[in-house]
Amino acid sequence: SIQSKEKILIIDDLIATGGTAEAAAKLVEISGGKVAGFIFVINLFDLPGEKLLKSKGYLTESLIEFPGH
Repeated sequence: SIQSKEKILIIDDLIATGGTAEAAAKLVEISGGKVAGFIFVINLFDLPGEKLLKSKGYLTESLIEFPGH
């Protein structure tokens, strides 16, 4: 039920490789919305997820940073 050009904030518990977040963004965009940004509780900073999203122009914020290994 996303309206055309509606801004959507995606909130998730964890960002690791970025695959799930990227898929969520695609669903929003296919539905006609615009991703306002992402908020994650935990960012596994040595995995490529945050870098992937930022390289695609998405804003991201995380509350906690942990290594992913």
